[in-house]
Amino acid sequence: MEPLYLVARAGLYLASLVTLAAAVMVVTLRNIFHCALALALVLLGVAVTYVSLKAEFLAVIQILLYVGAILTLMIYAIMLTHRIGSQVVPQTNRQSLISFALLGLFNVFFTAAVLKTDWKLNPSGGNLNVDARALGNFFMGEYVFPFEIISVVLIVALVGAVILGRSDE
Repeated sequence: MEPLYLVARAGLYLASLVTLAAAVMVVTLRNIFHCALALALVLLGVAVTYVSLKAEFLAVIQILLYVGAILTLMIYAIMLTHRIGSQVVPQTNRQSLISFALLGLFNVFFTAAVLKTDWKLNPSGGNLNVDARALGNFFMGEYVFPFEIISVVLIVALVGAVILGRSDE
């Protein structure tokens, strides 16, 4: 194998390991702001995975939309909510043992399904070369309504964060 290929493969494995570690941090850290920062690392790791799969357009969209817009909105909502670190708000989850048991059960079924599936790596027929212009026309043509619904949901979330964050006086 080529040395550059080995370096790229090692980089992908390292990025995957960092992404998994950050995903564990998202659900285990007690500070919600730190959880949001770990989520940014997870989303950047997903973008690295897209680049390794030669889907550069999706990687850029991942960074622009999720890291740039949605995560910024989440951090803004966290910073507007003053009572999030209060002693009244519980900082622990009492169902963590049940959650981990169900997660383990899900992983068993998911792994079994993945191992039993006959993955067709070389599909015959079909156009596999889709450029960014075709994707843009597709998203802004047939799927423009879901994009508008998402923007309304984000605005409602922002207004809700402002209402929750304002003082009670």
